[in-house]
Amino acid sequence: MTQYPHNMTNYEETYQNFEWNTPEYFNFAADVVDKWAEDPEKLAIIWIDEQGTEIRHTFEQISEQSCRLANVLKQNGVKQGDSVIIILPRLIEWWESMTACIRMGAIISPGTIQLTSKDIEFRVKSAEAVAVITDESNASKVDEIAANCPTLKTKLVVGKNEGWISYKSAVENTTSNFPEVKTKGSDGALLFFTSGTTGYPKMTLHTHISYPYAHKVTGKYWLDLNQDDLHWNLSDTGWGKAAWSSLFGPWHQGACLFIHHEVGKFNPKKMLELLQNYPITTLCAAPTIYRMLVLEDLDQYQFSNLRHCVGAGEPLNPDVINIWRQHTGLTIRDGYGQTETVLVLANFPCLEVRNGAMGKPTPGFKVAIIDETGSELPSGKEGDIAIEIEPDPPAGIFKEYWHDPLKTLSTHRGRWYVTGDRGVKDEDGYFWFVGRADDVILTAGYRVGPFEVESALIEHQAVAESAVVASPDELRGEIVKAYVVLAEGYQPSLELIQELKNHVKKTTAPYKYPREIEFIESLPKTVSGKIRRVQLREMERMKNDLPPLR
Repeated sequence: MTQYPHNMTNYEETYQNFEWNTPEYFNFAADVVDKWAEDPEKLAIIWIDEQGTEIRHTFEQISEQSCRLANVLKQNGVKQGDSVIIILPRLIEWWESMTACIRMGAIISPGTIQLTSKDIEFRVKSAEAVAVITDESNASKVDEIAANCPTLKTKLVVGKNEGWISYKSAVENTTSNFPEVKTKGSDGALLFFTSGTTGYPKMTLHTHISYPYAHKVTGKYWLDLNQDDLHWNLSDTGWGKAAWSSLFGPWHQGACLFIHHEVGKFNPKKMLELLQNYPITTLCAAPTIYRMLVLEDLDQYQFSNLRHCVGAGEPLNPDVINIWRQHTGLTIRDGYGQTETVLVLANFPCLEVRNGAMGKPTPGFKVAIIDETGSELPSGKEGDIAIEIEPDPPAGIFKEYWHDPLKTLSTHRGRWYVTGDRGVKDEDGYFWFVGRADDVILTAGYRVGPFEVESALIEHQAVAESAVVASPDELRGEIVKAYVVLAEGYQPSLELIQELKNHVKKTTAPYKYPREIEFIESLPKTVSGKIRRVQLREMERMKNDLPPLR
């Protein structure tokens, strides 16, 4: 395979000389997508479904379709600054919808197709959304709650659903001429819902600069993409990671996206076949995916075009990195960031990979390990991973938790934004992940707040109290574990465990359900009556022969 010259060949030099150069006005649709569309042959997407049907879309087609959709939304009352919820699987319409909303200055709120009608109602109300774009299976969920959502005026469906505007028909029957909207870099662009320790998900507001623009460092330096690459990212379209690696990062670099519209359970054998049969050059996947892939017989496959692999969402096991390297000759390079940020730390292609390390800071970010007073800690000392935001914050950090200034301020400590993760920096400047400082669970690339699961469990008549924590797991990194105190008259049983699991799946998004449930006489609590999840979490680590987090 031809050796590709990396976009960053000298880390120290690039880091020292980097400048964000943020413009006052920026619009990803007009300034990036439309620029690549000037070449009518330039591919943006290669899409295939489970039957092998293949569709190829150029940047010109994405540009034109997004202009048409922007007109449809405008004709149906969507204005600049309005919130639009997009809940679509890996259909080309997701990329068209994201581009259209950015083009017209609407604020996008992406959601996973696993959301329940209750989840959708919460999001529509919280985001004050005026429009929803979704598919047939999720349209019925919206219909269940639409009467409770007075701001919701416009409903577009990919497919057919009574009372909905047909996406296909509406887009086909409107013009592709859409007047350019000047969006300020500081204007809201994306609104992600992200799980926290307490309460329902927070709304993380990003601007046109903080995600669409700032992810150029993600695409250039970590994904290491250029115009000739075919890039495959396996993230769910509802998560920030899809914006990272399935949209902004790759298209900044002019790379083509490979999209597999897989329905149902992930199939590692099918993935390996696709990697072998298509000229995919770069791969981005959650560590759980890599853990499943290395369980297959990798010697059966040849990945002649694959040159670069990255992982994010949770720490990657050193043994998985080693097995993958032995069979492919490629090193999986970890990257770290949050819904609130773009790429913050990474094992960049020009750096030596230290198995298990998070890597070094992304150009444009000063990252440190700090103590509770906001003072930087020396190498080897555990503390909070933090990003310097004063006097000037880096471009790639969120604007605020929408409508929650106190929650926004709670992430500040002196001149630092505190990520909520604990870590250590070694003498050579590599960062090492220790664990969450709070109770948020990172499972197979998903982020789950204990409160949501506990709230679902308590709705069941058999549950008197519950506490939900992370439990270490070899495949998923962590799993959701529930400790349950039963109500009077109920006895522990395998049947009840399954019933409670099914109840949570129906009550909230299925990925949040507890894979393990343990019945307990009473929960550990503070003198004020608060559940001590930290004690339960440490119990789980001890069961797995792991040291305490702090």
